[in-house]
Amino acid sequence: MPQVASVGILVADVVAYPVAAYPERGVCVHVQRMELHVGGCASNTGLALAKLGIDTLVIGKVGNDPFGDFLINELRRHGVHTEGIRRTSEAGTSSTMVMVHPDGERSFIHYMGANALFNPDDIDWQLVHSCKVFHLAGAFLMPAMDGEPAARVLQQARSMGLITCLDTTWDATGGWMRTLAPCLPHLDYIVPNYGEASQLTGETDPDRIADRLLAAGVGTVVIKMGGDGCFVKNREVAFHLPAYPVQMVDALGAGDCFSAGFTAGLALGWNLEKTARLANAVGALCVTELGATTGVRSLHETLAFAAIES
Repeated sequence: MPQVASVGILVADVVAYPVAAYPERGVCVHVQRMELHVGGCASNTGLALAKLGIDTLVIGKVGNDPFGDFLINELRRHGVHTEGIRRTSEAGTSSTMVMVHPDGERSFIHYMGANALFNPDDIDWQLVHSCKVFHLAGAFLMPAMDGEPAARVLQQARSMGLITCLDTTWDATGGWMRTLAPCLPHLDYIVPNYGEASQLTGETDPDRIADRLLAAGVGTVVIKMGGDGCFVKNREVAFHLPAYPVQMVDALGAGDCFSAGFTAGLALGWNLEKTARLANAVGALCVTELGATTGVRSLHETLAFAAIES
């Protein structure tokens, strides 16, 4: 029985490494590796959760095409429940060309595809009702879901007794808080990265960022800060945890894997600090391999890496 529903954007990533510069018009450059990976916030988080041993349901929308086949088959191969994934002929599966620079940073060319059509009617609540955590992943990249529709979905999940959590992406439309505000009163946890959180609130200090989001109705704010770890605050506690030092190969998926570690801790009923330490550890291991979830280890291996008591 699934413990976490990871709901939102599903993307096929075509990853090239290393790409030091974009080729000039008409010029072909060579790379050492080019691979097809699961991508997208909901699918990355769901796959990482499965690798951690958390029974997980992924809900989203893909096209009737080979990329859609790949995503569903790869998720199933890792034990993810995929019966909540809808298929459509109105658009292709969302996909991204990912160019990984020699230092591990990335550049992207993205096709929104079927994610643009994903809406509340695509959620089968019969599949969700037995879960403990409802994680909505990919805010600002789901135009038929973002804003009031997402707020209704989160309200529904909460009314069913689920812990609600939301992860953001970069808002290319510039709507930011105007779009997300309806969702905030229905969130137990929000897990944006620092840049997104700063844009949302207009603040630069993590403590002040968290205060703005708490005042808007969120239960606990978790700010992903990359190499600086994470900052966590609610109405009772506030703390910063440093990142685990690792050799970075590819930062792709690190934020989604952090979210997987965090929602895993919630599903396991762990306290907030232990949950955040697990999230940091999963995010750190993610960046040690090429691809969004390749570096994720089992829960036992992750706890050993981070010296966290089980």
